[in-house]
Amino acid sequence: MSAMRLTPRIVASWLFSSLVLMLALTIPAAQASARWTLNDAIMPEGISLEVNHRTRYEFLNDDFRVNSRGDTDVVVFRTLVHGRVALPYGLTAGAELQDSRAEQNSDTFLNTTIVNAVELLRAYLELDRDDVLGGRLVARGGRLTMDVGSRRFVARNRFRNTINGFTGLDVEWQGGEDRKGLALRGFWTLPVLREPTAIRRDRLLDNDVVFDTETLNVQFWGLFAARNLSDKDRGELFVFGIHESDSSDRPTRNRQLATPGFRVFRKPAPAAFDYTIENAIQFGESRASPSNTSPAGLKELDHFAHFHHLTLGYTFDALWSPRIALQYDFASGDRNPRDGKNERFDTLFGARRFDFNPTGIYGPFARSNLHTPGLRIQVKPHKTVTAFTTVRSFWLASKKDAWTTTGVRDVNGNSGRYIGTQVEFRVRWNILPGNLRLEAGYAHLFAGEFVDDAPNSPANGDSDYVYSQAVVSF
Repeated sequence: MSAMRLTPRIVASWLFSSLVLMLALTIPAAQASARWTLNDAIMPEGISLEVNHRTRYEFLNDDFRVNSRGDTDVVVFRTLVHGRVALPYGLTAGAELQDSRAEQNSDTFLNTTIVNAVELLRAYLELDRDDVLGGRLVARGGRLTMDVGSRRFVARNRFRNTINGFTGLDVEWQGGEDRKGLALRGFWTLPVLREPTAIRRDRLLDNDVVFDTETLNVQFWGLFAARNLSDKDRGELFVFGIHESDSSDRPTRNRQLATPGFRVFRKPAPAAFDYTIENAIQFGESRASPSNTSPAGLKELDHFAHFHHLTLGYTFDALWSPRIALQYDFASGDRNPRDGKNERFDTLFGARRFDFNPTGIYGPFARSNLHTPGLRIQVKPHKTVTAFTTVRSFWLASKKDAWTTTGVRDVNGNSGRYIGTQVEFRVRWNILPGNLRLEAGYAHLFAGEFVDDAPNSPANGDSDYVYSQAVVSF
């Protein structure tokens, strides 16, 4: 008798059964106990240790990417271990390990956004003082992660299985007695280059440990300012810059870009309207592709692009605290691939799950060459349960540019603009707040004319994506 083959579905079934048992055992504790942490239990004063583990099963039916093989599924694991040691004079030394792995039976979609085994995500020295120029100064140096502003351009990834890392210096100052007044921030970094690259797919499939690197050939910096405009409204100004130098061992698009912009917003509150307006332009030089992938990658192009986001929401002071929000995003695309210009917006190091869709092996949309209106409804049926549903339709901003995340393109623009309409559902249950959380989601993409007609499209029709995950923290 042959041995049973371990597949992602078998692993997922085992995980689900384990979670059901865990749930049965933890419900009484959830009703009676507070969050449990290693720090409270065993760690001495001045030393902290946090552990976070997530297991997620994903299934994608009828993939939409170029060279698609149809269906794919995967089980992904991410473990984070973060330690901090308090030092004199407001100093703290910290380090965080990341172990991101995947188990699947094919390499249909696998890259360093999913796999990054045993990596030093952070290693830093932090200065935190409350007495600097009438405000609080926080300065960090070393290998870092960063959330800046809305997180649309610089983010520590939440849903994605790997996290953006940067090596450099990040300085923040916040004034006002309540620390809600003027805020200033500046950083200069070398983005961490995750290894192994997608070129070594065998190493990705084997979850090989290959340590990440930095290089002066890729530099990223930013300036950020924010202040309250009223009791409820806040405004932000920012500019980000990226500078790349192409090399034979690490091909790039040789981006020399500046991205200035602003955001004004009001946070959601019961019986009140909320809004977000965010706009950015982008200028400089870039290439259409890395120099080793096509002749177009050898030509420097004038780059000018723009991005716009709008959200208008209302939260009802009623049962389940329902919130309804209208959303709109526009990110420019390249209108003419033969005019020596690049007008496609570059999303830099931003997160996109909270605006568009789950990422993972799904992730069909990013802030490049699209315009998309949408409706979002979210509810909180219990203090430990939240849920939302969204409906968004997607069009190409330029019908001659690519559906960027998929590689599907019609350079002649004869396949139309309409990509399709996506319906998404998500539910999250904090069984033990701060210790155990379950989450599940589903997305269906109704394919439009561009998906059906573009010359290099797999033309698989509608797509379905489903995931379930458990997160344990202590």
